[in-house]
Amino acid sequence: MTTRDLTELLESIGAGDGRLVHLEHVPARPGRQADWPAWADTDLVAAYHRTGITRPWTHQVEAAEALHAGHHTVLATGTGSGKSLAAWLPALSDVLTAQAEHPAPDGSQPRGGGRENVREKGRERVSALRQRPAVMYLAPTKALAADQAAGLERLVAALEAVQAEHCQECCHKRRQEPLPKHSHERDHEHSRPAGAGSTGPAVGLRTVRTGTCDGDTPMAERDWVRAHADVVLTNPDFLHFSLLPGHERWTRLLRGLRYVVVDECHAYRGVLGAHVALVLRRLLRLVRRLRPDGPQPVVLCASATAAEPALTAARLIGTEPSEVVTVSKDGAPAGQRSLALWQPALRDPWVVAAPADPGGPAALTDLSGLSGPGGPAGLSDPAALTDPEDTTARRSALVEASELTVDLLSVGARVLVFVRSRRSAEIVAERTRHTLGLSLPELAGTVAAYRGGYLPEERRALETDLRRGRLRALATTSALELGIDVTDLDAVVIAGWPGTRTSLSQQAGRAGRAGGRGLAVLIASDNPLDAYLVHHPEAVFASPEATVFDPANPYVLAPHLCAAASESPLRQEDLALFGLADESLLVELEERGALRRRPTGWFWNVTLPGRPQDLTSLRGDGPPAVPVVETGTGTVVGTVDGAAADSTVHEGAVYVHQGTVYVVEELTEEAAFVRQQAAVGYRTRARSRTSVRILAERERQEWVVPQDGGQPEDGLPGGRKESEAPAVAWSFGSVEVTSQVTGYSRLALPGMEVVSQHPLDMPERVLPTAATWWTLPRELCESAGLGDDVLPGALHAAEHAAIGILPLVATCDRWDIGGLSTALHPQTAQPTVFVHDGHAGGAGFAERGYRAGRQWLAATLGVIEQCGCTNGCPSCVQSPKCGNNNEPLDKQGAAALLRLLVQAAPPEGDAAKDHAAR
Repeated sequence: MTTRDLTELLESIGAGDGRLVHLEHVPARPGRQADWPAWADTDLVAAYHRTGITRPWTHQVEAAEALHAGHHTVLATGTGSGKSLAAWLPALSDVLTAQAEHPAPDGSQPRGGGRENVREKGRERVSALRQRPAVMYLAPTKALAADQAAGLERLVAALEAVQAEHCQECCHKRRQEPLPKHSHERDHEHSRPAGAGSTGPAVGLRTVRTGTCDGDTPMAERDWVRAHADVVLTNPDFLHFSLLPGHERWTRLLRGLRYVVVDECHAYRGVLGAHVALVLRRLLRLVRRLRPDGPQPVVLCASATAAEPALTAARLIGTEPSEVVTVSKDGAPAGQRSLALWQPALRDPWVVAAPADPGGPAALTDLSGLSGPGGPAGLSDPAALTDPEDTTARRSALVEASELTVDLLSVGARVLVFVRSRRSAEIVAERTRHTLGLSLPELAGTVAAYRGGYLPEERRALETDLRRGRLRALATTSALELGIDVTDLDAVVIAGWPGTRTSLSQQAGRAGRAGGRGLAVLIASDNPLDAYLVHHPEAVFASPEATVFDPANPYVLAPHLCAAASESPLRQEDLALFGLADESLLVELEERGALRRRPTGWFWNVTLPGRPQDLTSLRGDGPPAVPVVETGTGTVVGTVDGAAADSTVHEGAVYVHQGTVYVVEELTEEAAFVRQQAAVGYRTRARSRTSVRILAERERQEWVVPQDGGQPEDGLPGGRKESEAPAVAWSFGSVEVTSQVTGYSRLALPGMEVVSQHPLDMPERVLPTAATWWTLPRELCESAGLGDDVLPGALHAAEHAAIGILPLVATCDRWDIGGLSTALHPQTAQPTVFVHDGHAGGAGFAERGYRAGRQWLAATLGVIEQCGCTNGCPSCVQSPKCGNNNEPLDKQGAAALLRLLVQAAPPEGDAAKDHAAR
């Protein structure tokens, strides 16, 4: 129970010094209820009554009715609106009804014990199991699956308790009144309440057997789930790597599969979304092969409020949007929600250089071995890029989040803090505990971190402590964003823009989930997008984005076709399911030796080593993680992302892990070997070189820049026609990005001054991907005052700012994309800026930027113009992942360049018409 109104607390803290930029209030909303469907199992309805749900919300019934009628459904409602009930009501009702109609043997020995009776009983058991419907639940995280499993266990316990009470009442009546002789089955039929007769007679108590299967599940438990579970809770990774390739052992489940629940489907975007879509299509195809004449599974996609939910669901499962029922009118009640936009306090110049500050330069490489959605940890706070004398610099969002959490805890609030990386979670938790230890020591033990990398039992213990109130504050990555039911949270603090408005809604919705009031605070971190959003509330509170992913990406699709062929031969009728217009990709895979064509279809070439499922990873196709091994002891200190190994654990790099400092002695293909050193007075930063080769220009627009404020009627100034005027080329297509780490710098502590440069001989890395790029004639640049002396810095700064702002128009993270700028590209022969996807084959992000060119460029210009710094800072043009140490950069030149582009860019509608005409 809080002792003070939290919005008043925020205003008292941040209104005076400008930290509280905007406070948005969403009024409370009453709930709208509906009657239970007539087909719902009566005992299951009674079980829901026991758990406190007397009547469902309208959206729950609407979605449940659609599912029960056999329609694929997408349920897109707010956080905490009870989407699970919409899935479990029809699915569990069917399971229970099947048990009543086809009771399995009760386990007693048949009379006489003869062999024929045993055989007959075995046939009855197999028949009953085959007729029993099954449900598969897919979650993007293990934590969410565990949360759903716990909720199901409570519901099943209530279901069994309801039936046990009915049996006790029946037995009591039999003792009190003489009853005519009748079978055991009739006893239990009469014991159920009125209206339950439609479910048929049952032997004993009906129940629902649930089980979880993921990478943490012991083999014995997997065997039990395979043989007995009615509801299997898993994730797409287990489906891809284990269940589908071993589908012969899962025949019982697949033959009986009636419902597939895809929870938090909005989380599947980009390359991950493409992979998951293909895994789901493989699953549905396999069930169709095993049960060609029976009813096919019905899919429920549960999503946060998002744009075009039917289109997203249809692309996930390989069907048409018209075949998906959309339920988006939320009937659940909601308390008043408040969302504050907050900028950190101005940084004290003395603090910037202090190595003890977890958000300061000393932490720059702190997270070399722990990375998350925010990119390589330790780079989330760009303090090292900030001029110590810049009076406009603000302190780290992590420091601000820690202090704000302490303020909220001091008035009795329960708080969840979302951060962008694993290390950031540890930093916020440790700093919060330290501050509480000085002021409120009794609360220091109620703060913890929750992130990937913990053991399963550690994660479960933290989840339990949070639900039971033993923890008052938890600093976490997005692992707790997705649906975990934690009630009685008063406030959520979000350190840095979470990437999309959908994610912001999910994270902010953790507060006040029980229908009470909730407060969320979005703290702007030091990057261009955050700087833009915190001063543009209309962009924060606009409609949610559409989910972007491309299952037709050949780099993603090809290995899934190989996996599908190994599970069941690919046939002509499968082409449409996988989005193939013809057989050309299959023929190419056949020519490469991956597939073999036979009269009955395409088969996986079993003579090849390994499994086709191992050709790809759902969560990224980069190189595997590199272990960091201490040379003297052979101890594995940690791991680093394979794609980041060259830049973080190269020879001579400083690697900091949980406060212990190591220096890398050698990097091999197998591991990075390090040696602990007690006093290292420097940190390291890698330098890299990147080039981009255009493979194919798929689309192109030409933008003519208005001269002298517009065009006269008889043509352009100077007597030139429009066709002769210099034009900006705005392009999208396929590119090949080649990068190489060429050396590193040593930066002295505490000021992070460069004291020495060291060359490295590292291999080149080649990435085929998709990009948007624009080229500008030199005469246009010169007319804007951008000569050869400032043009490289202007292009470089514009590139950084554009990359930072792209997530505003595409559902991506800054670390999902990359870029290159050059004053003279060898193929275009012009000044050129590239922004490319960071995944092989592309992920759809650069293409989304191409489609929204004017909006993207205008927002980028706005960030630069509104930033108060003089020469550029992390909030406008500096990048925490620049391979050239942010040199050269020209902020004013970038603004001039972007003004030129915005003037030339046509309105969005005109651009689309121009593209169609071409």
